[in-house]
Amino acid sequence: MRISLENLSKKFGTVEAVKKLNITINDGELVSILGPSGCGKSTTLFLIAGLHKLSSGDIFFGDNKVNDVEAEDREIGMVFQSYALYPHMTVLKNIMFPLKMKKVHKKEAELQAKEIAKLMHIDELLERKPSQLSGGQQQRVAIARALVKKPKILLLDEPLSNLDARLRIELRDEIKRIQKQVGITTIFVTHDQEEAMSISDKILLMKDGECQQYAAPKEMYMNPANEFVAKFLGNPPINLIKGTRVGDTSSVQIDGTDIKLNLDRYTPNFNTTNQQITVGIRPEDLFIAEKDYSLIGEIASLQTLGKEIYVKTKVGIYEITMVTPWDIDLKIGDSIALGIKKIHIF
Repeated sequence: MRISLENLSKKFGTVEAVKKLNITINDGELVSILGPSGCGKSTTLFLIAGLHKLSSGDIFFGDNKVNDVEAEDREIGMVFQSYALYPHMTVLKNIMFPLKMKKVHKKEAELQAKEIAKLMHIDELLERKPSQLSGGQQQRVAIARALVKKPKILLLDEPLSNLDARLRIELRDEIKRIQKQVGITTIFVTHDQEEAMSISDKILLMKDGECQQYAAPKEMYMNPANEFVAKFLGNPPINLIKGTRVGDTSSVQIDGTDIKLNLDRYTPNFNTTNQQITVGIRPEDLFIAEKDYSLIGEIASLQTLGKEIYVKTKVGIYEITMVTPWDIDLKIGDSIALGIKKIHIF
């Protein structure tokens, strides 16, 4: 089912939670709505679900406008952060419950519930009660319950937030597998950038109710639309350095240092009339180079993380983070030169 949002807006009193949002989600895509707390991502999901009424704009499911269609008639399945399972029912009866409400015959409902439980890898848990399940198992049951009625759209509102880190990775892989197997259009709300990057066909990144960028994960990471997008994606975060253009040239004097960068070397299509520029450099786009190469500084700290090391180097008034292989011999206080593979200009 294709979803189109046209000038979607929502106000709560004087607060504009969503501002003229325009995106299209293609049939069968998994799109993550990503952003910091209060950016409007859950509000957008609730508008699509019909749990909030629009202030203005339109929502289309396929070619049908659903602005005034009640939530229960939108043919959606929804999974929340809380599992919301019925504690007195078995797993099987929890999954069957939506079919019972649709008055599906008991034997047919049981067959469909067992099929979806097998898909979710919980078919051995059908006679257990929710209290006998782990958090990950309970969330699988909640997803199975949403899918059993064969909705046209699946909406997931931070479904993995209550799980530990390892289980989150396992379950997000399962969600991706199931979504592709079923072929259902899915919207996944999260504040976790790694979750969004790993699971999504596209990401809608929001801030203050507005779309900052809507693109495939790789495109968004490699070509961020603005400074906010660049800062929000990436761990460790992108290095941002202020600079001033030298006359009308492509050289930039890095503020607080005597270092000049020739931007033509790193961005062949460099074109701006701005005198004040922010240079963004991803930590993985830095490497140890010859002394006369680029940014010279002193190592301030080293953080070893298994296969790689985060090296923080003091360059003038800036602390620049670089990612290096763990087997490079570095010491705090060493003077090093940082070569640059790629930069972003804001």
